[in-house]
Amino acid sequence: MPTEKCLHLASRREASLFRRHPWVFSGAVRQAEGDPAPGETVAIRSASGEFLAWAAYSPHSQIRARVWSFDPRERIGAEFFRRRLRQACDYRRKLGFQEGDAFRLVHGEADGLPAVVVDQYGPFLSCQFLSAGAEAWKKTIVDALAELPGIRGIYERSEAEARAREGLPLADGLLWGEEPPPDFTIREKGVAYRMDMPGGHKTGFYLDQRENRLVVDALAPDAQVLDCCCYSGAFGIRAALAGARSVTFLDDAPAALELAQANCALNGLAGDPRLAFQRGDMFTQLRKYRDARRSFDLIVLDPPKFASTQGKLIRAARGYKDVNLLAFKLLNPGGTLLTFSCSAAMTPEFFRTVVAEALTDAGRTARVARVFSQAPDHPLALNFPEGHYLTGLELRME
Repeated sequence: MPTEKCLHLASRREASLFRRHPWVFSGAVRQAEGDPAPGETVAIRSASGEFLAWAAYSPHSQIRARVWSFDPRERIGAEFFRRRLRQACDYRRKLGFQEGDAFRLVHGEADGLPAVVVDQYGPFLSCQFLSAGAEAWKKTIVDALAELPGIRGIYERSEAEARAREGLPLADGLLWGEEPPPDFTIREKGVAYRMDMPGGHKTGFYLDQRENRLVVDALAPDAQVLDCCCYSGAFGIRAALAGARSVTFLDDAPAALELAQANCALNGLAGDPRLAFQRGDMFTQLRKYRDARRSFDLIVLDPPKFASTQGKLIRAARGYKDVNLLAFKLLNPGGTLLTFSCSAAMTPEFFRTVVAEALTDAGRTARVARVFSQAPDHPLALNFPEGHYLTGLELRME
């Protein structure tokens, strides 16, 4: 009989798997048996030989294996992936999402498909395959996605840093069906946005902020608003439509400001004198506003990821503290700050500590009106705290 392909754990390193955590780190592995190939399914066994899980092998990553299933009777194949996709679809359907909506269809580990991300934008799917296991089963997963009703095209945006850590090249392009049209738009709670699936951030849009953006509707009337790192302008457009006195869209990428302007036009705001578009580095521009004694009633801080790994966390904390300190100094009395972190290494508790230190250094006081998280189509799994990557606060200044 052929040798079983498996990973034997070192002594007393199985506790996380008993808690159903889906990652096995390289330091926990004593031996790989059977010469498994990258992405191949292996059995995870304790030091005593007890079966623990079926997982995808990643020889080049510190995360040496990602668990597909903890059931010893499971067979990892096409039917397994179809079943997991059906479960993901059922969950979103119960949340109220329909086929033509824009939402996250698969959220990696929380949906039992580690390192697989699928966002649905109407009839198009935008995917990321971010591990050796996800890459190995990509065709199987795409074939299953193509069976979903109403899907016209499946596009890949596997450009994240995570692939480099897996020893995989970046990948993007059409996987199945039709290319999305260049003028493709989606609607979110009454607002239209132009989609840039091939060239936009992430899979094309920040769906995870959907519910958080709605808060702006009640805060923006007659307010002077600053939308930092505006990208598509989603926060600022809601503010303008809600009756803001002025909205400044700030981003350091010309393409982002062009997209924000295009989205303003889609929503009947072209040429609106209340709107300004400012290109510049967020840290530099906020200092310029401070020196010019500019002030705002509502500031949105939604910067890109500052810490992709734990090793970058301390430097990231300094960045978060600096930008929040600047924002506090720009807010009028009674103003509001919506501040976010999308760095998974930055826990909600640590983020609140960093923001509190910035508030103290600014000599201001504020109340926390809301605590934000990612949208429910980006679910949190209690056995996988790393999946809680988006956190935020609504702070009302005194």
